[in-house]
Amino acid sequence: MSPAPHQPRLANIAALMADASRARMLSFLLSGEVASAGELATAASVTAATASGHLAKLLDAGMLACDVRGRHRYYRLADADVAHALEALAVVAERGTHSKTWSSPARERLRFARCCYGHLAGQLGVGVLQGLLEREWLEPIEGGFTVTIQGAEGLTALGLDGPGWQRRAATGGRGVAYGCLDWSERRDHLAGKLASDLLKHFMAAGWLRKQPGDRALELTPPGHAALGSWLPHAG
Repeated sequence: MSPAPHQPRLANIAALMADASRARMLSFLLSGEVASAGELATAASVTAATASGHLAKLLDAGMLACDVRGRHRYYRLADADVAHALEALAVVAERGTHSKTWSSPARERLRFARCCYGHLAGQLGVGVLQGLLEREWLEPIEGGFTVTIQGAEGLTALGLDGPGWQRRAATGGRGVAYGCLDWSERRDHLAGKLASDLLKHFMAAGWLRKQPGDRALELTPPGHAALGSWLPHAG
């Protein structure tokens, strides 16, 4: 009898993600935030005991990490690699999707703007990257983008540390700013540390807002005033 063929670890990960409840938990955490077991049970529409079993499996597989804060435990995606893998699968899953699929209000909101593991995705996220490139605030380099002199000045005008980001982009490698294929738009939005800082700034300024447990983001009237003139897809 021939020996059983080796089973790649990919098969184990795929089997974990094939469960609809676990897939809903992972999707919920794509916002980049942490969530309690109870919140994830609600998101997955399962009991607390069932959620606990799912979370244990995802932790064992290295897909989730758990932060202990006093008596409470909060779960998050293990790292950006997991987030990118989920986004890549979403690109395949949404391939060939008919436009009617996006016609519901909830899906339209998600497509317009959403959190993607701490950076801005959707039509607005794609618009941000396009605007940065058109104004030559970012310049493509191998594996990502660097911040130009104009970009340093522009980021400073927005309220960020423009020169600091220019230095970090010049020395920090690909992790500072790079493109990430957007699963709803099939074009790149901005990812990396600069993208995360931009989203935090937009949220702190009140230009974007979100509801707890909802990945969709809303562009506020001050956001339109602040961003509409330089984001070609902001509306």
